[in-house]
Amino acid sequence: MSRIWRYGDHVDTDVIIPARYLNIADFKELAEHAMEDIDTSFAPNVQPGDVIVAGKNFGCGSSREHAPVVLKVKGVKCIVADSFARIFYRNAINIGLPVLEIGKEVEQIEAGDDVEVDTRTGTVVVKNKGITIRTKPLPDFCRHIGEAGGLVNYVKSQLEQ
Repeated sequence: MSRIWRYGDHVDTDVIIPARYLNIADFKELAEHAMEDIDTSFAPNVQPGDVIVAGKNFGCGSSREHAPVVLKVKGVKCIVADSFARIFYRNAINIGLPVLEIGKEVEQIEAGDDVEVDTRTGTVVVKNKGITIRTKPLPDFCRHIGEAGGLVNYVKSQLEQ
Protein backbone atom coordinates (compact mmCIF):
# COMPACT_ATOMS: atom_id res chain seq x y z
CA MET A 1 0.00 0.00 0.00
CA SER A 2 1.31 3.44 -0.95
CA ARG A 3 1.16 6.21 1.60
CA ILE A 4 -0.59 9.37 0.43
CA TRP A 5 1.12 12.67 1.12
CA ARG A 6 -1.66 15.27 0.71
CA TYR A 7 -0.98 18.92 -0.07
CA GLY A 8 -3.08 21.87 -1.17
CA ASP A 9 -2.98 24.36 -4.03
CA HIS A 10 0.02 26.29 -5.40
CA VAL A 11 2.83 24.24 -3.83
CA ASP A 12 5.78 26.00 -5.41
CA THR A 13 9.24 24.72 -6.24
CA ASP A 14 10.75 26.72 -3.37
CA VAL A 15 8.57 24.71 -0.98
CA ILE A 16 9.40 21.42 -2.70
CA ILE A 17 13.12 22.17 -2.35
CA PRO A 18 14.04 25.46 -0.66
CA ALA A 19 16.54 27.60 -2.59
CA ARG A 20 18.81 27.89 0.45
CA TYR A 21 19.89 24.27 -0.14
CA LEU A 22 20.60 24.48 -3.86
CA ASN A 23 24.35 24.67 -3.22
CA ILE A 24 24.20 20.96 -2.29
CA ALA A 25 25.37 19.04 -5.35
CA ASP A 26 24.50 15.53 -4.12
CA PHE A 27 20.83 14.93 -4.95
CA LYS A 28 20.49 12.29 -2.23
CA GLU A 29 21.66 14.78 0.40
CA LEU A 30 19.57 17.56 -1.18
CA ALA A 31 16.47 15.34 -1.06
CA GLU A 32 16.73 15.25 2.74
CA HIS A 33 15.33 18.81 2.66
CA ALA A 34 12.38 18.06 0.35
CA MET A 35 9.12 19.68 1.45
CA GLU A 36 10.59 20.76 4.81
CA ASP A 37 9.06 24.25 4.73
CA ILE A 38 5.55 22.80 4.40
CA ASP A 39 5.90 19.35 6.00
CA THR A 40 8.87 18.50 8.22
CA SER A 41 7.71 14.88 8.41
CA PHE A 42 7.99 14.27 4.66
CA ALA A 43 11.72 13.77 4.01
CA PRO A 44 12.42 11.51 7.00
CA ASN A 45 9.27 9.40 6.52
CA VAL A 46 8.43 9.15 2.81
CA GLN A 47 8.90 5.61 1.53
CA PRO A 48 9.58 4.30 -1.98
CA GLY A 49 6.23 3.87 -3.72
CA ASP A 50 4.47 6.68 -1.84
CA VAL A 51 2.23 9.04 -3.80
CA ILE A 52 1.87 12.81 -3.54
CA VAL A 53 -1.65 14.14 -4.06
CA ALA A 54 -2.09 17.89 -4.42
CA GLY A 55 -4.46 20.60 -5.54
CA LYS A 56 -4.07 23.16 -8.32
CA ASN A 57 -0.83 24.38 -9.88
CA PHE A 58 1.56 21.95 -8.17
CA GLY A 59 5.18 22.90 -8.87
CA CYS A 60 4.59 26.56 -9.68
CA GLY A 61 7.41 29.05 -9.28
CA SER A 62 10.88 28.61 -10.71
CA SER A 63 11.84 26.22 -13.46
CA ARG A 64 14.38 24.40 -11.29
CA GLU A 65 14.63 20.75 -12.19
CA HIS A 66 15.76 20.03 -8.62
CA ALA A 67 12.13 19.98 -7.43
CA PRO A 68 10.95 16.84 -9.25
CA VAL A 69 14.40 15.25 -8.92
CA VAL A 70 14.38 15.32 -5.10
CA LEU A 71 10.88 13.81 -5.03
CA LYS A 72 12.00 11.02 -7.32
CA VAL A 73 15.16 10.46 -5.27
CA LYS A 74 13.00 10.13 -2.14
CA GLY A 75 11.08 7.35 -3.88
CA VAL A 76 7.83 9.12 -4.78
CA LYS A 77 6.06 6.79 -7.22
CA CYS A 78 3.73 9.36 -8.77
CA ILE A 79 2.23 12.79 -8.23
CA VAL A 80 -1.51 13.16 -8.75
CA ALA A 81 -2.87 16.70 -8.79
CA ASP A 82 -5.76 18.87 -9.90
CA SER A 83 -3.23 20.60 -12.18
CA PHE A 84 0.50 21.20 -12.53
CA ALA A 85 2.62 24.18 -13.45
CA ARG A 86 3.67 23.42 -17.02
CA ILE A 87 7.43 23.59 -16.45
CA PHE A 88 7.23 21.29 -13.41
CA TYR A 89 5.10 18.85 -15.41
CA ARG A 90 7.64 18.79 -18.23
CA ASN A 91 10.60 18.51 -15.84
CA ALA A 92 8.91 15.58 -14.07
CA ILE A 93 8.39 13.79 -17.39
CA ASN A 94 11.99 14.52 -18.42
CA ILE A 95 13.39 12.85 -15.29
CA GLY A 96 10.94 9.93 -15.36
CA LEU A 97 8.64 10.92 -12.48
CA PRO A 98 5.03 10.07 -13.41
CA VAL A 99 2.48 12.86 -13.02
CA LEU A 100 -1.25 12.69 -13.58
CA GLU A 101 -3.71 15.58 -13.75
CA ILE A 102 -7.18 14.61 -12.59
CA GLY A 103 -8.87 17.96 -12.04
CA LYS A 104 -11.29 18.58 -9.18
CA GLU A 105 -11.71 14.83 -8.64
CA VAL A 106 -8.50 15.11 -6.60
CA GLU A 107 -10.65 16.45 -3.75
CA GLN A 108 -11.92 12.90 -3.20
CA ILE A 109 -8.45 11.68 -2.17
CA GLU A 110 -7.27 12.21 1.38
CA ALA A 111 -4.19 11.36 3.41
CA GLY A 112 -4.50 7.79 4.59
CA ASP A 113 -6.40 6.57 1.52
CA ASP A 114 -5.23 3.43 -0.27
CA VAL A 115 -4.66 4.56 -3.86
CA GLU A 116 -3.65 2.70 -6.99
CA VAL A 117 -2.53 4.86 -9.94
CA ASP A 118 -2.29 3.67 -13.54
CA THR A 119 -0.83 6.39 -15.77
CA ARG A 120 -1.23 4.13 -18.81
CA THR A 121 -5.02 4.20 -18.51
CA GLY A 122 -5.39 7.47 -16.61
CA THR A 123 -7.08 5.69 -13.72
CA VAL A 124 -6.83 6.41 -10.02
CA VAL A 125 -8.57 3.91 -7.77
CA VAL A 126 -9.24 4.95 -4.19
CA LYS A 127 -9.58 1.40 -2.92
CA ASN A 128 -10.77 2.10 0.61
CA LYS A 129 -13.60 4.31 -0.71
CA GLY A 130 -14.56 2.26 -3.75
CA ILE A 131 -13.96 5.25 -6.03
CA THR A 132 -12.49 5.07 -9.53
CA ILE A 133 -11.37 8.33 -11.11
CA ARG A 134 -10.75 8.32 -14.86
CA THR A 135 -8.90 11.03 -16.70
CA LYS A 136 -6.74 11.39 -19.80
CA PRO A 137 -3.78 9.03 -19.52
CA LEU A 138 -0.23 10.17 -19.99
CA PRO A 139 0.58 10.25 -23.70
CA ASP A 140 2.46 7.12 -24.77
CA PHE A 141 5.70 8.98 -25.46
CA CYS A 142 5.63 10.47 -21.93
CA ARG A 143 5.01 7.05 -20.40
CA HIS A 144 7.88 5.58 -22.42
CA ILE A 145 10.19 8.34 -21.17
CA GLY A 146 9.16 7.52 -17.60
CA GLU A 147 9.58 3.78 -18.11
CA ALA A 148 13.09 4.40 -19.44
CA GLY A 149 13.96 6.38 -16.30
CA GLY A 150 13.91 9.79 -17.95
CA LEU A 151 14.46 11.58 -21.23
CA VAL A 152 18.22 10.98 -21.42
CA ASN A 153 17.82 7.22 -20.97
CA TYR A 154 14.93 7.18 -23.44
CA VAL A 155 16.97 8.95 -26.13
CA LYS A 156 19.93 6.62 -25.53
CA SER A 157 17.68 3.58 -25.94
CA GLN A 158 16.22 5.01 -29.14
CA LEU A 159 19.68 5.67 -30.56
CA GLU A 160 20.75 2.11 -29.77
CA GLN A 161 17.88 0.69 -31.82
